[in-house]
Amino acid sequence: MNVTISNASEKPIYQQIHEQISAQILKGELESGYCLPPIRQAALELRVSVITVKKAWEELERSGLIHTTTGKGCFVADFTPDEMLRIRSETILKQLESDAQYYKSFGVTLEEAIELLKKVY
Repeated sequence: MNVTISNASEKPIYQQIHEQISAQILKGELESGYCLPPIRQAALELRVSVITVKKAWEELERSGLIHTTTGKGCFVADFTPDEMLRIRSETILKQLESDAQYYKSFGVTLEEAIELLKKVY
């Protein structure tokens, strides 16, 4: 697990943690059964509060990417390749919906948004 916290980011720290671990799971970098570090240990390593890590772990569990076994820890869920693709697509679509609303608020057309995306991609 590799997480980098940016204090300059507008995103809350728990969301940064959630997004980075989600990406690692969805890219296959964290495989099924991988045990995430205990909340207190992760908080210490990341130099954030226990509450922040707990919230990130809860979001990961809510999204179905990890599961908790009482007394043992939090583990990356077991996915079939089809499930992984479905979850990946849903995650990307959710972000794109949010981004599209933001662009629309500036009056950006679909064509302009596509061109801007091409520039940064």
